[in-house]
Amino acid sequence: MCSIPPITVVRVPVKKPSPKRAERPKRPNKAALPAHTRAILRSLKKDYPVAICELTHESPFQLLAATILSAQCTDVRVNMVTPNLFAAYPTAATLAVADVSHVEQLVRSTGFYSTKAKNLIGMANGVMTRFGGEVPRALEDLITLPGVGRKTANVLRSAVFHLPGLPVDTHVLRLSKRLGITKETDPVKVEMQLNALLPPVEWGEFSLRLILHGRRICDARAPKCNECRLATICPSRDLS
Repeated sequence: MCSIPPITVVRVPVKKPSPKRAERPKRPNKAALPAHTRAILRSLKKDYPVAICELTHESPFQLLAATILSAQCTDVRVNMVTPNLFAAYPTAATLAVADVSHVEQLVRSTGFYSTKAKNLIGMANGVMTRFGGEVPRALEDLITLPGVGRKTANVLRSAVFHLPGLPVDTHVLRLSKRLGITKETDPVKVEMQLNALLPPVEWGEFSLRLILHGRRICDARAPKCNECRLATICPSRDLS
């Protein structure tokens, strides 16, 4: 009889399929950023590694109220006013039924107190009657509230909801032009242009860093160009 040789089993390692590209988290493509914008972003991160909103708040409602008060007013002044305001009206429900004259008295030092008091109460009413007592997250919903424009809505989205939002205030508007990022003067157009230049994950902190830089270094009337890390790439620098 013929003998049958033993069968040798060869094990071939099976390579596990890699996750689909669509399932992988997208990372900002820094190489795709314009060189000028990338240099500004990198420099601001070095100077202001922790970018936080300087309006004191403990909830989305409190930040919304504080941001409404910050119109034509400094954050320092708003932070002096809000402790008493929030002690009297800690929630949207309590502010919605407030006496307007009492709110005016509490916010008088922020300027335009009559309009701001009406907007605060109107905002609180809107939150209670149309959004079930919760501050909405969508920009389209936020801007329907009294006293809330795109800047205020983007502050809420980026600072407390951690959603894409790039607030354009006077500092962001001024520095964007000084640094040569934009030639636009309309805040909405500046917002759209900056949004197109930066990945959404950078929008909120980029705005905060520009604001901090505008307050500490790039003053409207007396910019400290000799102290500015961005002076070497700033077309508006004055090192005389």
